[in-house]
Amino acid sequence: MMDRQTTPRVPVTLFFDYNCPFCYVASYRLERLNQRYDMDILWRFVEIHPENPAAGKPLADLGYDPARWQVMMENLRRMVEEDGLPWGDRTFTTNTRQAILLAQMTSIMHPEKFLPLHRAIFHAYFADGRNIGDELVLRDLAAEHGLEDVLPHAWESPQAIKVLLSHVEAAQQLGLTGVPTLVVANRPFSGAVSMEILEQALQEQHQ
Repeated sequence: MMDRQTTPRVPVTLFFDYNCPFCYVASYRLERLNQRYDMDILWRFVEIHPENPAAGKPLADLGYDPARWQVMMENLRRMVEEDGLPWGDRTFTTNTRQAILLAQMTSIMHPEKFLPLHRAIFHAYFADGRNIGDELVLRDLAAEHGLEDVLPHAWESPQAIKVLLSHVEAAQQLGLTGVPTLVVANRPFSGAVSMEILEQALQEQHQ
């Protein structure tokens, strides 16, 4: 483990979406590593299914090949079990635009409250089975974290969309093809990469 007092902070960026289960895993692993390594983390929001309705739709409608889907879900279950993450029986996917805008504006207006809200959004969807595309669900989460003042800026300000587009543009400039993607310094890692691989990448920044 590096000495947080004497080593420079490593720039780390996570490109993610709240309806991506592998992003849920990647975010958790990144937070665990941040307890041991001094990182300058930038959270970048990228919608992977902007066409999804806010009311949600069945996972089967995503159109994955059944065999591929089964392999993906087996890998996901293994990761979730290994990391001890709360997990429920998710049956639907949803639109995350409003959730992203809320989290994004929270990071700007109340940065100290971003991580608690960030974790709560993931937990609401993947553990509790709540629809984070539903404005009422998001208002409840905002109220639980004292973020009512953020809502007008997140959902009514044109600036919020411009900031969101800047995250998408950053992903395009890096040629990213999916989320989660974690960038350690200038080195990208696609998918929910293991703790060991990420730890090695962080250690290499201090050699």
